[in-house]
Amino acid sequence: MARAIWKGTISFGLVNVPVELFPAAQSHTLSFSMLDKRDFAPVGYKRYNKSTGAEVPWNDIVKGYEYEKDQYVVMSDEDFRRANVQQARSVEIATFVDAQSIPPQYFETPYYLVPGERGRKVYALLRETMRSTGKVGVGQVVIRTTHHLAAVLPVDEALMMITLRYANELRAQKEFNFPPMALKSAGVTPKELDLAKRLIDDMAGPWKPEEFEDTYNEDLLQRIEEKVKRGETKVLTKPEGETAEPRSAQVIDLMDLLKQSIDKAGRAAPERGAKRAASVTKVSNGSAARTTKATTDKAATERKPAARRKRA
Repeated sequence: MARAIWKGTISFGLVNVPVELFPAAQSHTLSFSMLDKRDFAPVGYKRYNKSTGAEVPWNDIVKGYEYEKDQYVVMSDEDFRRANVQQARSVEIATFVDAQSIPPQYFETPYYLVPGERGRKVYALLRETMRSTGKVGVGQVVIRTTHHLAAVLPVDEALMMITLRYANELRAQKEFNFPPMALKSAGVTPKELDLAKRLIDDMAGPWKPEEFEDTYNEDLLQRIEEKVKRGETKVLTKPEGETAEPRSAQVIDLMDLLKQSIDKAGRAAPERGAKRAASVTKVSNGSAARTTKATTDKAATERKPAARRKRA
């Protein structure tokens, strides 16, 4: 089980809920070592004292802030805590806002807030009150040594805390050149809009995150195995020749592409239904068992995207 990275309270008004904070996300990326390309030996890094050149053990390293040239003030964990005692041990909710009012670009990292034994009742009260009112709590908290804006919101039986970006951490849209919102000014015709709406409607469905999987690790492992079998463990693969012209550089008939996409989506719908029906077979005791689809040699060698829907 994951370890709590922070212990404290959720506070709103004069009410406090004892909680522990656990990461809600986990990484499945492959770990790679850095090598010297001249002899492929592993590359190591040393922490060393810039005055003496001697290596410094982790236990002897402390944080320092350079307040003048070559002059530092040393900071301990207690110093970081004392900078704001309340927010170092409490998710202090300052306001409640409509759940849909926070733009997606503000959301950052999800965490689970797990109640302590003596806080389960008030935890449930806060969770269900926010659920029934459609509100989420917004406040600030210090995790380790970093100050965060955060949202507290109900997700099924849990309260989750999602760290948010501060407004000054987001670039202003005016820095970039976007198409105007007026369709005519953007060169979009009503017929193109109607076809695009039809395509989106044909492709629409319920949110089912379990239907998607990150297959890039599998693809990388397959590529690694290919290089091992070919005896290319010490070969740096070079890019192939000139690739085809990017679609963005080609002259595109948007109406034709939309019509082709709609036709393709229409053909894919019955295929998906047939696959789903074939994926469940009856066994002698009347229970159902899912069948697995064999992967062909051709599919195994095709280049796959980093994330895709799971096979039906």
